[in-house]
Order: sequence, then structure tokens, then C-alpha cells
Amino acid sequence: MSSIARKWAPPERIGTLEWANRHRWMSEVETARPGKYSIHVTPALALPGGPLEAIDDPNVEEVCCQKSAQVAWTSGVLGNALGRWIDVDPSPIIGLFPKDGAAKEYVAEKFEPMVEATPRLRDKIDLRSRKLQQRQQFKRFPGGFLKLVGSNSPASVKSTPSPRGFVEEPDDCNLNLKGQGDSILLLKERGKTYGRGRKKYIIGGTPTIAGLSSIEAELKLSDQRRCMVPCHHCGEVHELSFDNLVCPVEPDRNHPIYGHHRPERTVYACPHCGSEWSDLEKNANLRNGRWVATAEFRGLAGYYMNELLSTFPDSRFARLMEKWLAAKHAADEGDFSDLIVFTNSSMGLAYEFKGDTPEADALQDRAEDYAEKAVPRGGLLLTAGIDVQHDRLAVVVRAWGRGEESWLIYWGELYGNTFDKVDPVWDELDKLLTTGFAHDSGATLRVSAASIDSSDGKTSDAVYHYVRARQRHGVMAVKGASLNSESREIFSRPKISDDTNRQNTKADKYGLRPFIVGTHKAKDLILESRVNLRGEGPGRMHWYRNVRADYWKQLTAEVKAPHPRNPRQRVWQKKSGQPNEALDCEVYALHAARSCRSHVLKASDWDRLEATLTQTTLFEAPSSAAPPAAQPPQPRRRGRRMRNSSV
Repeated sequence: MSSIARKWAPPERIGTLEWANRHRWMSEVETARPGKYSIHVTPALALPGGPLEAIDDPNVEEVCCQKSAQVAWTSGVLGNALGRWIDVDPSPIIGLFPKDGAAKEYVAEKFEPMVEATPRLRDKIDLRSRKLQQRQQFKRFPGGFLKLVGSNSPASVKSTPSPRGFVEEPDDCNLNLKGQGDSILLLKERGKTYGRGRKKYIIGGTPTIAGLSSIEAELKLSDQRRCMVPCHHCGEVHELSFDNLVCPVEPDRNHPIYGHHRPERTVYACPHCGSEWSDLEKNANLRNGRWVATAEFRGLAGYYMNELLSTFPDSRFARLMEKWLAAKHAADEGDFSDLIVFTNSSMGLAYEFKGDTPEADALQDRAEDYAEKAVPRGGLLLTAGIDVQHDRLAVVVRAWGRGEESWLIYWGELYGNTFDKVDPVWDELDKLLTTGFAHDSGATLRVSAASIDSSDGKTSDAVYHYVRARQRHGVMAVKGASLNSESREIFSRPKISDDTNRQNTKADKYGLRPFIVGTHKAKDLILESRVNLRGEGPGRMHWYRNVRADYWKQLTAEVKAPHPRNPRQRVWQKKSGQPNEALDCEVYALHAARSCRSHVLKASDWDRLEATLTQTTLFEAPSSAAPPAAQPPQPRRRGRRMRNSSV
């Protein structure tokens, strides 16, 4: 048993809500209503089954909330929980914010004003002292400490064991912490040495884009509690919904933004009896509500809160309707930014972008009856795309024909330690790439080019070691272009300017220059164009029916949504919690095909490739490197030496 566990004693028998009502004071910096804390201002938080109750439940390991603005989550839930923990049940606590700057703002605008205004906390934490290592983002108190970190720092997230933690705005947190995984999961790992009754995590935030939202994904893992509110007329309960807001229309009125609507006369209509509620009646009904779980409880208490649960003046029906009508008017004019903000910040919902990419099931229905590792007659050139994970290599092998019509030949994963240059997984990859694939003509076709991901700094050394001995056979180390490189071509030859600090890179150590893949254009081509094409002919993509089941979800695991730092720019982003290795492999296989000039080969070039299928293979596969293949015609250019693209 750890020293912390031995020293720990049961906390004072006072719940979070009771502690807040007894001891919490509000500063004028925190709120427009300074003074003694009153839960009546935010009644939804204190209802039976609500978040303040769940925080005290030893069976609840995590309390998460997908929320709108104006619901007082940070002050009313997180602030009260921190106050009680520090005062009567101390322990190490870690707070995770998107960036260090957000952590500093929280300290200055929320935490320190709460401590200064609350005598019980002021006695525990001396904010003016530098003793006991007190810093802006590290506050020590008897029995524990509060450490606030940014999600962009792996050392800060991973370094401190703690039974308690919280995450503010998880949608803005780093989902791939320098190749080490989701920062939220790393935070939870800090509590794995503590017992279940001791661990507690509080995660709350406003959702962003459907499929990309971390808090949306977190809520789906919970028991998904909804606030059920009774009607003061009929007594029936329901969840408050924006669908029930009613705004009168006057045909003679023609406002430039609101049109014929009169938002100032908006009311709420009970969906059961149709009675109309005023704001005051809604607030009174809300105080008689309760939280009801809609999914199985597995240790996670989850809450959905929209702005109708707020009692603040700026959340009145009239104001909400004004914002909705203004956002809808802007969207009708072609500007969707206000509509996205309203959906996220008032409705508490993730905004769903409707793209042209078919659903995974629709693509699966179009799969064809040919065998894995069998090349249909139209396939004349094989390329491979390899994505490198820490414990496996994901591989796509695709056959290409006239007009870049293509057939999936293999999708699978080879497991091993990809950090290790001599791990057997690299020999397995060699065997896959160098062993011929049976063509429908009876001939054997081998891989002509392969692109392998080298972007992970931890595995890149092993990747470069593998590629160095095989680059003359068309094996290329590749890296995806950044989100800001929309214009980069799918295939382009490396330039010195592509590599920073050329004298010290791992690639330079092995005499390599990684190819930068125009991933944005590649995904545009695959997901917005080619997967929608049916039948046979140029650009069509084909899949074999017995492909491993996860292929379809992984192929469609990204959505084109606003750039995290530039909402006017839309870029491809991975859906939260969904692996996308198959899509990455398809991008790399397309890159390899473009290295063979598949997009510019003439009919006569394809004819010559087809003729080679009846000839004896150029060489047998040696044990270490030698890939193989039908070599696509490479037109020579005066004054320029062409690279041999065959593997």
C-alpha cells in the first residue's frame, strides 16, 4: 500500500452540494452575483441523479457532460468538487486544459477568486506565499495538491500519479500527444494504482463537430442521463428541447434578419398538452425535475445539458430565438459559422457536416466476388501502402489498371515490435511484398512500389533502416503533409527544403529524403470522388467481399470539417475514437501508384504492362529485400535521370 493510501482517512461526512451551500462564497471576479453561493441559481446541477450527486457516489468513477454555454458547469460542478476535495477530502488532483494558457486563465479567473472568497479554502491555500513550491499552476494544500497542465505537454500529463482529475473542453485537447496517444487517456492512466472507490474524473465541455467531438464520444460511453422536467399543467415529464420553442409570426412584419417572426414573444410549448410556458414557469418547473439514465451504467455518469436548463437572463426564450433566427439567416446567405456556434454553444450538440462520402455499409454492399490476394484481369500494376503503429504494420495492396481503375488485393495487419529494426514483423512485410500475387491470366504479379509511413519519431529509425536497403526497388519512406498543405500534390519528389535541419535528421543518417504525401488531395480524390463511382471504368475502386470487417469503418473514418485554428478552411480529420489505418494505407498506396505514373500512362503503356504478364518474372524473391515486379514504362526526359520505380 502506498504512503498516500496509508495516510488517507475517510472524508468528513458532507456531500459536495451540502459543502457548497454551507461554505462556498462567490467572488465578483467569478460571477455577476457575488456573495454566498446558492444552488437555486443553477437548479439543474442539484436535481436527483444530477452531477453533484454523482460526484459523491463511490460507484461513479467518471462524471462527464456534453454541454452548452451558460450552464455553470465550471463553477457549479468543477468548482464545488475542487472546493470540497481541498477542504475535507484532500488528495493529489490534476487538471487538464487544451493549452497552458487556458490553465493560467482558469487560475486567474476562477480558482484563485474562489479561494479568496471562501474562508474554508483561504485557510488551506496561501495564494500569496511561495513556500511549499506554490506556483501559478501548482497549488499545495494539506494532504494534497492541485496541478494544472496543458494537453500539449506529454511530460506534464504523464508525470504525476493522481486519483482525481478533470478535463476542461476536451474537444480542444490534443488527441495525438506527440505520438503517445490521447492526452485524456494519458490523464486517466495516472489513477490506475488507486482503487475504484477512490478514483474520480470530471470531464465537461462543449461539442464541436459530429464524429470528431471527444466529449460526444465520452458521453456515448456513459449512462447518458437526461433532465426530465414536469409540466405545471399536465404533470407529464419531458426533456427540454429547442423543438418546443414557439415564435409568433406576423405576415405584415418584415425584419431584415428575423423576417415575419416576433422573437420577443417566444414561448415554450409542452409537447404533451400544448400549454405555453413563460421563462419564469420554465425555471420553476426545472426545479422539480430529475435526471434519468437512458443507457446502461458502467461506472460513467454522463449528462447532456443545453441552454434551456439555464436560468440566466441571457438564456431567456426571446434571446435564444433571436440567436437562432440570426444564425439561420446567415446560413441562408451562405455563412454557416453562426449556425455552428449556436448548435454547439446553445443547443449543446455537435454540428454534423453532410458530405458526399457513402456510409461504410453502402460501400460494403458494393463489394465483389473475387478472392483475397487474387488480381482481377484489369489489374496490371501492384502497389502497397503501409501505416506504422507501435505494435503492428497495417498494409493495403491495391492493383491498378487503365485510367487508375483499381482493385483491393489485400488488407491486413502484421503484429510485432515496430521500434525494433530486426523484429520478425519486418521479415513478414518483406514476405508479403515479395511473394507474387496470382493474376487472373494465370501469371504472377508482384508489387512495383510501396510507400511506408515514417512520421512517428519513435518508429522512424526502424522504418528508415528498412527502406534504405529497398529504396532502389521502389520502397519509399513517406510523411503526410500538414493540415495547411492543401495544395500539395499527391506525389512529388523530395526537396531539401522539405526536411528541416538536414544535417541532423534520422532520414539524413540513412541517406534518405522522405516523400511528403499530399494527403488532402489524396483524400479528396478517394473519399469525395472515387468511392462514389459505381460500375467499371476509369477511377472506379473495387473491393473483395471477404475483406476484413474493420476495413469499411476505417476507410470512412474521417470527415471534412473546419480546421481547428481556421474555421473557414475545411480539412480531413479523424472521427473521435475511430481508427483510420485503412484510409491512410489507401492514401499511401495511391501515392506509390503515382510514383509509377499510373495517372499519365498511355494506352500503349498499359498494353505493354499486360504483355509482360505472360513473360517470365524478372527475378525470384531473395530473403531480405527484393521486391519485385511488373515495371511500368518510364518515359525518359532529356537532361534528367529518371528513378526506377519498380520494386
